[in-house]
Amino acid sequence: DHLPVPKPAYNTVSTIIRILEVKGFIGHEAFGKAHQYYPLIPREDYRKHATEKLLDNYFENSVESMFSFFVKEKKMDLSDVDEILKMINKIKNKPQ
Repeated sequence: DHLPVPKPAYNTVSTIIRILEVKGFIGHEAFGKAHQYYPLIPREDYRKHATEKLLDNYFENSVESMFSFFVKEKKMDLSDVDEILKMINKIKNKPQ
C-alpha cells in the first residue's frame, strides 16, 4: 500500500526479500502458504550497512563528495548544514 504507482512486480519484491534473508537481515516464519517476515538486526545496524554501501558504491568512500552531492541537489538546507557543523565542532572540541 505504501509503494508508489506503479507498484513493483511480485517477483521483484520476492527477489529483494530473498536477498535480504540470505544476507541475514531478515527472517521469516511460514504459516501454510503465507510468510511473516521480521528483522534479524536492529534498524541502526542496517542503516549503517546501507550507508557504508552507498558511500562506497556511489561516492568512492568520500564523505565530502556525498555531502557535496546532497547540497547541490538541494537535499540539505542550511539548518541541516548547521546541525552537521555543530556535530563536527563538538567532536573537534572533545578532549582526547
